[in-house]
Order: sequence, then structure tokens, then C-alpha cells
Amino acid sequence: MTSPYRLQGRTAIVTGATRGIGHAVARHLAAAGALVCVTARDAEEVRRTAAELGGVGAAGSVADPDHLRAVVDLTLREFGRIDVVVNNAATNLPYGPLMDVEPLAWREAFTVNVEAPLRLVQCAWHAWMREHGGAVVNVCTEGAGHVGPNIGAYGTSKAALLHLTQQLAGELGPKVRVNSVSPGLVRTEMARFVWEPGEEEVAAGLPLGRIGEPEDVARAVVWLASDAAEWVTGADLLVDGGTRVRAAGAATGSAVQEHLRTRGTATP
Repeated sequence: MTSPYRLQGRTAIVTGATRGIGHAVARHLAAAGALVCVTARDAEEVRRTAAELGGVGAAGSVADPDHLRAVVDLTLREFGRIDVVVNNAATNLPYGPLMDVEPLAWREAFTVNVEAPLRLVQCAWHAWMREHGGAVVNVCTEGAGHVGPNIGAYGTSKAALLHLTQQLAGELGPKVRVNSVSPGLVRTEMARFVWEPGEEEVAAGLPLGRIGEPEDVARAVVWLASDAAEWVTGADLLVDGGTRVRAAGAATGSAVQEHLRTRGTATP
């Protein structure tokens, strides 16, 4: 795999990097020449991914601030710099109506989806980026722009991440660019409960005729991290197959929303 963007001599941290979108992002960054530090909760998968990419890895939860500091320390110790931070790790729990959400579950969603990205950027900023610059890409979601059944906690936390992206872009420029990518429905394990019951029906409702692949999102992330996007900050790049414009086509309505509605309060 080759990349049109050149990241030789640069280093990147990718959270949630052992599967799905995070794994694709880490692979594409490495293909562009970056040295990559990967992190996820499963230690064996972290070791495997780091070895696959010729990088390094640290196992742990992004909800733990000590883990985030350890990731930054490891990256600086092994590579001597931090040029790119990709906040991809996320949770889609709790799943169900907001009136049934327990306070601790709500807090966990915001800890993982909003606070952890902020803490990692803080660590990278103080350790390297404040003096040397860099790029941050947060993986948000197309769903942050509207409401849907049973995903209120996830959508609300990702909407907060979208605002955080813009706030950080305003605060950290011109040294550091901060952007987000908002995927639509992508073929990942995390989203399997949505696309697997009726992938053809869901795909038929999109202008581009298919659900997304992790590589679709990864290419967008690498572009935002590269010098090709050097005059882009505070932006949110939709990678959604046309989800937001589908109503203008022949197929109206949302098969995704219908799947979410019929799942009731089942755990994804």
C-alpha cells in the first residue's frame, strides 16, 4: 500500500488502533511514512499491530489519564517527536432511550469520547506540540448532526467532541491544526449491529450505493494530518457516502434509523 501524502520523518499516535477505523488509520499513516504508536485495551492485539506496522504500542484504556501520559512518554522516548494525534477510540454505550441511562454509564461515554481526546491533546501539547507544532484529527460521527433512536448518549458525546475540535483549533493555532472526520455507517465491529441485519437495504438508501469501509475514513484522516491540508483547521470532513443528502434521491427515508429503532434497547 502506498500513499500520495508524505509523512516521512514524522510520528503519529492513534488510539483504538487495533481494529476497524483505527487500524486502517494506523496502516495508512505508516504507508505514508510515519512512525506510529498504537494504543488499545487488548495487550496482545496492541503488540501484533505495533509489530505489523514497525511501530510501538501501549495497552490500556484512554479513560485512564495515566495511560495517556504513558503513551506520549513512550512515543517521545522511542521516536523523539509527536507530529500527529488521532483520537479514534470511542464507546457507543449506553444504548437506549436517554430516560433510562444511568449516570455512571453517561459519565463513561463522555470520559471516553470527549475527555480522553482532550487529555491526550493536552499531554502531546505540553510535551512537544506547543513548541514544534503538529496536527490533531478527532474521529467524530455523521450522527453528531442529528438525533436518532437509542443513540442519544453516543450522539451527544460526539457532538461535544465536534465542538471540542473547533475550540481546540481556535486555541492551538497557528502551531497545531485540529480537525475532525465524521464517518457515516462504516463496516466495523462496533457498527455491526446496524449494518449486518440489512446491509443491502442500508446501502441502497445512500447516493453512493454502499456502506463505508475503514479505508474510506483512513484516507481522509491522513489527508488532514498531512501538509496537503496545511491551511485547514477547525473543519469537520464528512465521509458518509452521501448520508446527509440521501433524501434528494429516489430512495427516501433512513434504513439506518429504522434498524436502530427496531433494535429497541438491545445492547449493540
